[in-house]
Amino acid sequence: MSNTGLRPNPWWLVAATILCSAGMWLYVQRVLVMQQISDAARTGRPRGNLSDLYPRWLGARELLLHGRDPYSPAVTREIQEGYYGRALDPSNPADPKDQQAFAYPVYVVFYLAPAVHLPFAVVQRGFFWLLAALTMALVPICLRILRWHLSYPEQICMVALLFGSLAVVQGLKLQQITLLVAALVMGAIALLIANRPIAAGILLGLATIKPQVVCVLLLWLAIWTLGDWKSRYRWVASFLATVAILAAASEILLPHWISRFWQAMRDYLAYTEGIPLLHKLLPTPWSWLTEIAAGAAVALVCWKNRHRAADDPTFSATICFVLATTLLLVPSYALYNQVLLLPAILLLIRERRTLWRRSPAIRVLLAGTGFLLAWQWLAAVILAGLSFVLRPETVESLWAIPAWATPALPLAVSALMLPLANSRTITHSAVTFPS
Repeated sequence: MSNTGLRPNPWWLVAATILCSAGMWLYVQRVLVMQQISDAARTGRPRGNLSDLYPRWLGARELLLHGRDPYSPAVTREIQEGYYGRALDPSNPADPKDQQAFAYPVYVVFYLAPAVHLPFAVVQRGFFWLLAALTMALVPICLRILRWHLSYPEQICMVALLFGSLAVVQGLKLQQITLLVAALVMGAIALLIANRPIAAGILLGLATIKPQVVCVLLLWLAIWTLGDWKSRYRWVASFLATVAILAAASEILLPHWISRFWQAMRDYLAYTEGIPLLHKLLPTPWSWLTEIAAGAAVALVCWKNRHRAADDPTFSATICFVLATTLLLVPSYALYNQVLLLPAILLLIRERRTLWRRSPAIRVLLAGTGFLLAWQWLAAVILAGLSFVLRPETVESLWAIPAWATPALPLAVSALMLPLANSRTITHSAVTFPS
């Protein structure tokens, strides 16, 4: 297959993607945020710093500086006072259901330890820019995973679209740790492919601060390791050692923390009504059947490809398929988790011509997936423009339109990745266009 980059010297495309990215940020600031402020004022819903980092930072500060249990109701109440501006009132139907409790493994406090003496406003700004830098680094890391060489203008296009995607904008606005975990995961995969298994295992161990994000990937890597244990066990050893050190240090810091974390996770799924994405997209029993089919497809593909070497293109394709399908299988849905789709989307862009020749059904699915992906920018740019000419109330009533297509995107990407993960003819490296 001779599928290469996007276009030679695509500086016009750079301008267009930067426009899309700027349009998304304008839409979020001028439409989405203003709608949320108006809705909160109308319903009496509280608004504080609204930073997803704050519960973790406050829990870390209270544990490290004052020896308090971050999972305790008292700390949860203090978190709510900062996050929402006041503690939630269970008797008030207008109050959010999300308790914003400390629902992470306790060893996340070690990551935040350098920041516990700083004012949260400083930590918030610093973490935003750290996540922004890590997010922009995801594109070259994923291109290295796929062994795809693109010109600098093409890479700028990819970075601009990623930085201006609805998932990343939400993650950055919330200072969501998922973006940090995504960088750890992609870095680990790149190291594994580059035959640096010990470093890869360490990064994967660090990524377990969000176990739901890495659980399916770890299952695939475990199956892959069993395919050639003698040459692949080193990443497992470093991963287990990293997790053991983190868990043991956490046990010293907060005895019996695992049972508390487990209860916090159960409570989190209850008050956020966490269910897999497929149950939001499809009615019962089709949601269950599709979930079973997705799980079976992942299991079969992983078993089939367990003997593939880490530098084999099919190994990378399997990684992309597993990360995309993770969003269908984990019992929660959050838009910012769609950053995990990045390597799969890049692979689909590279292999678009191969897929287009497969069958009419694949062509329809490929075109539909492209539309689902592009819709967010098209709608956001239009709404951002309208916000300068129409009444705020009119534009704010249309706030949800850019997100209409996003829930279906993981399902479409996963479906397209299935034939690629089963393929034996994936492009190993594309030709580099001159910049």
